[in-house]
Amino acid sequence: MVERLRAGDVRALARAVSMVEDGAAMAAELLAACREFSGGGLRIGVTGPPGAGKSTLVDQMARWLRSEGQTVGVVAIDPSSPYTGGALLGDRIRMQGFAGDAGVYIRSMASRGAMGGIARAAADVCTVMEAAGRGTILIETVGVGQDEVEVTGLADVTVLVLAPGMGDEVQSLKAGVMEVADVFVVNKSDRGGAELVEQEIVAMQGLAERVGWVPPVVKTVATTGEGVGELMEAVRRCAVEKGGHRVRIGDVARADRLRLDHLGVAVKSIAAARGFYEALGLTVSHEETVEHEKVKTAMLPLGESRIELLEATEADSTIGKFVSKRGEGLHHIAVHVDGIDAMFARLMAQGVRLASDVVRVGAGGHRYFFVHPASTGGVLLEIVGDSAGTSGSSRAREDGD
Repeated sequence: MVERLRAGDVRALARAVSMVEDGAAMAAELLAACREFSGGGLRIGVTGPPGAGKSTLVDQMARWLRSEGQTVGVVAIDPSSPYTGGALLGDRIRMQGFAGDAGVYIRSMASRGAMGGIARAAADVCTVMEAAGRGTILIETVGVGQDEVEVTGLADVTVLVLAPGMGDEVQSLKAGVMEVADVFVVNKSDRGGAELVEQEIVAMQGLAERVGWVPPVVKTVATTGEGVGELMEAVRRCAVEKGGHRVRIGDVARADRLRLDHLGVAVKSIAAARGFYEALGLTVSHEETVEHEKVKTAMLPLGESRIELLEATEADSTIGKFVSKRGEGLHHIAVHVDGIDAMFARLMAQGVRLASDVVRVGAGGHRYFFVHPASTGGVLLEIVGDSAGTSGSSRAREDGD
């Protein structure tokens, strides 16, 4: 079953989650096998009082993550029926837009009397989802009160959703769940009173002594998706700030998950250059001309990495200009990371000079960005992430000069 869910079999994932949630006979063994592959995703807890719009906001967060090419797991905790013990499935009703999208797996769970807005099996379900390769897991709690903070023990980043008209100023200043939020969201901000809620949160933060991360306040309108991008960027920054190399949004890389992807060598002629490499015993596995990049490439596998020969097809291309200015030689070094989005955010936060303004998608679906030579000791560094497909195509080239 673990092999099947690791291979992307959604039915195997659903069955595994059911086994864990129900405490089936083989659940302990299944969990032990899944833990070998877990720990690679970011868990985002979304909590707040009833009626704040958590389900609709989680739906929009999942859409944003999918637009970034990430796989998503959603654990939605619903109130339990006092008669059957089951969940109403109200959260799933609000998230019907993902039918047919295997990149989003939603599991509604009954709280079954557990306090704090979290079901007892929620942590184990997250482990199974991570083993199945879900890069980000959104954990939506039951509507909680002021002292229900259990989600913080399960999530890497806790988002507290509030809305105008849900209580007076004294209520919002009380301790409890307000103290554990990593990001505050004022949802339904198109309604009157949103500015007052924001002011109250900021005033509360001024009364507390904080070291390090200060939770930002983000205003959203979940029904339209307004502000969701800003929310996810705040979550991204928090993940980097709190977790360093360990916590990531989507799949940000650990130090032990970095590896050399390839060396990009600019040459005047691939036909002339490949003879030397073939004399070394290397064999060209793939050749391709990427028209929009004005470059011809030849891949020579070398262990777990490769050498990538780059020949300009036009003089005014990036590779053409490089060879004209500097001659043949090493053009760039490419390092593969498991979580390219969080790595991009981390380097930006640290003030590293980048040669790319965003994470881009190159030929073959590979995601990449470049770090300027001024920050790397003189060489253009390409950061490569997972691809949307499997292809030997080269990445798009940027001029790092």
